[in-house]
Amino acid sequence: MALSSEVILETLLEVQAADLVADQLRHRRESIPERALRADQLRALAALDEEGRTTAVRFHDLDRSQRRQEDEIAAVTAKITDIDRSLYSGTVSSPRDLQAMQAEIEALTRRRALMEEKLIEVMEEAEPLGVALAGIEEATAVHQAEAERLGFLIAEAEKAIDGELAEVTAGRDALAAGVPRDLLVTYERLRARLGGVAITRLEAGRCLGCHLALPSGELDAIRHAPPGASLFHEECGRLLVR
Repeated sequence: MALSSEVILETLLEVQAADLVADQLRHRRESIPERALRADQLRALAALDEEGRTTAVRFHDLDRSQRRQEDEIAAVTAKITDIDRSLYSGTVSSPRDLQAMQAEIEALTRRRALMEEKLIEVMEEAEPLGVALAGIEEATAVHQAEAERLGFLIAEAEKAIDGELAEVTAGRDALAAGVPRDLLVTYERLRARLGGVAITRLEAGRCLGCHLALPSGELDAIRHAPPGASLFHEECGRLLVR
């Protein structure tokens, strides 16, 4: 037996009530408090990653410079050692050659001293960067652990909400099966345009959707409308249930 228009509209009100509950559940899902907290952690991780990359580039540049200078100092030291060994080996007897060798040792020693000063400068610049990288690594581990903890809580909350949503949606679909297709399409279109409330009651001459009182002429037209007619509030456009 076909349902009366009054029953259909009452059913549509129930469909809307279920839709509104579903909307609230979806909003609650998106607004899980831990979600914003996790976003903060992810932003902190992104900032640390950027800082870490920049710091690491400079630190590795200095580290390469340090190793290069250490190699150069070692080469100069080896050369000084070779000349010094020749100087005192007795194989060189010419005073001029001995004097030249001594002068070269002195020049190389001065050069090595300058290189060692530069090496110290590089090491002094690199040291705080190494400390900073260690701090960034430690902070990253802390934020990562917190992000994972919050992610677990979010997943648990989503699971609970999704269970409620599935139950509400199933009930809603069962109700919607009793509403004519064309009316359901109109309802969906109005709901999308009117903030989720497409159908509402008319009580004491007032639309409970927009809370405006209807003009007497519009009320009179509604009173005299034939049974089964779709009634709309001219002001807000919502379906009205007498």
